[in-house]
Amino acid sequence: MTGWTARDIPGQRGRTAVVTGANSGIGYVTARELARAGARVVLACRNARRGSAAVDRIRDEVPGAAVEFAALDLGDLASVRGFAAGWAGRPLDLLIDNAGVMALPYSRTADGFETQFGVNHLGHFALTGLLLPSLLAADAPRVVAVSSMLHGLADLDVGDLNSERRYRRWTAYGRSKTANLLFVHELARRAAGGGPLAVAAHPGFADTSLHTRGARMEGRRGRERFYGAGSRILAQSAEGGALPTLYAATAPGVRADAFYGPRVLMWRGAPARSWRAPWTRDDAAGERLWAASEQLTGVTYEGLKG
Repeated sequence: MTGWTARDIPGQRGRTAVVTGANSGIGYVTARELARAGARVVLACRNARRGSAAVDRIRDEVPGAAVEFAALDLGDLASVRGFAAGWAGRPLDLLIDNAGVMALPYSRTADGFETQFGVNHLGHFALTGLLLPSLLAADAPRVVAVSSMLHGLADLDVGDLNSERRYRRWTAYGRSKTANLLFVHELARRAAGGGPLAVAAHPGFADTSLHTRGARMEGRRGRERFYGAGSRILAQSAEGGALPTLYAATAPGVRADAFYGPRVLMWRGAPARSWRAPWTRDDAAGERLWAASEQLTGVTYEGLKG
């Protein structure tokens, strides 16, 4: 793993991948590099204009790339179901649950969930479950959930998943990223008898638009500029931030429930096994989150043997 780069991605010809939130940032780099390695890649994005523009950019950067856009709004379960229905009957080798929001002012999704929990976890929980038949139809399928080193900010409060008692944006973000890791932990356990390899990754501190969106939504231009400048100065590039995801998605020897991030202080550098908070390996918490997620989304995972 030492010094691993995108040039080390094994050939992906004949494999199909879905990358959520692939119109920018690490999602875009992930989609581009998978396409460069020969995969057929679907960029699943909320904004059609930006998603289509990202497809055009990849085709410019990687001549002959097999890429396409598909509409997906993870904050709307009807959109998630529509995307999955359009996929029915086709095998899916690789699902990258990448899209996310961070530290937003309080808001709710179309289905009434707190937005960070609803988009970062519940939308991806529903998407993965609805695409499970397609994953099971593929050889050696993988599911990669993109979490964050900031999951360490907060354990999950299963009794208040939608932050109704009190909303603190960074606590809510940490909880949503803890939920990503608990989801992978429980999916790996349930898939042990036959199912997709479930893995997690995080980008460290990467220079993407994620850091400025909350300030932009509130119209705080000074804060937006401050966050943007800090990101440009201190963060690694989106190319570097995507490496742990790409490693988790393609490298041989990756184990179920592993968590990969940048090697240097979880901040930057080549992919390595990453620290994770002990509560993200709690079997009972994983089971409680899973049961709550099934109830909230109406999606169950049919076909797992574990």
